[in-house]
Amino acid sequence: MIEQILETVKSEFNFNVQKFPLSGPDGMKTPFYGLFRSDNAKVVGRAVSSRYTPHQTDDVLALVEASATAFDGLAEVKTHFRDGHYLVISPSKAQRKAIYGTADNVFPRMMVNAGYDGRSFMACMGYYRDLCMNMSMLKKVTATAVSIRHTSGLRSKMDSLIATFNTLKDSWSDLEKAIETLENRKLNMVEFLRAVYGEPASEGRSATVHKNRTEAIFNRLLSERARSGRPELGRDWMVTGWEAFNAIQGYVQHESSRHGSVSNMGRIVMANNDPIVQKAESLAFSMSV
Repeated sequence: MIEQILETVKSEFNFNVQKFPLSGPDGMKTPFYGLFRSDNAKVVGRAVSSRYTPHQTDDVLALVEASATAFDGLAEVKTHFRDGHYLVISPSKAQRKAIYGTADNVFPRMMVNAGYDGRSFMACMGYYRDLCMNMSMLKKVTATAVSIRHTSGLRSKMDSLIATFNTLKDSWSDLEKAIETLENRKLNMVEFLRAVYGEPASEGRSATVHKNRTEAIFNRLLSERARSGRPELGRDWMVTGWEAFNAIQGYVQHESSRHGSVSNMGRIVMANNDPIVQKAESLAFSMSV
């Protein structure tokens, strides 16, 4: 199974990232270098120094191998490239956590960001919620993120990588506890939306955008309550912090407008970096009681 997954990742990232010197006006030399994809010559990331060594697909494969060893095998790996390699790594579905009844479940998902921004690679433990196909991480749960030194030749450092992913594996229990906390607390959904998005304008395009977004979020919330077997929403607008966060995270991931054609994997990456999702997470913990 892991061999097939590695071949899939290799075929998705079937290019190198090359470093070339950048010139100023009239061919003037500069100390800067640019990174370019070997398959389409597109610029990757930002300008770097002469000492910078870009990582390659082989280093990404080492990350996948290490995670497979730590989790005793993988079910699936999804890929995305945008100024770096993004991976969503799915361990066995046996590590299921039931949140409400039999329909609202979460499964562990590792998200790896190997960017070309000069910073360390980041690996985070997130979740996949089958009820709504949301895939996210809770950034307030600090134990669920680890840093991996940005370097080439990662296959020679497999023991260290495996130990890092073992630490990440152990953080799944912390994430489960955080999700349980949100599910066991309640908040007013109307007040929550007001805290996240602010007061709407009285008229004009921004008022229309606010109205349409609010309706879309409430429709998502009501649909998920019905499919999970929860009772109908009362006039007090009280929902769990877990429901409230996922309604906004799901809206941002699945329905928020994006420029150009964006893949499902791309939407996951964008949603996890979206400041509204991060604000919603923080408020879901602080407002729910």
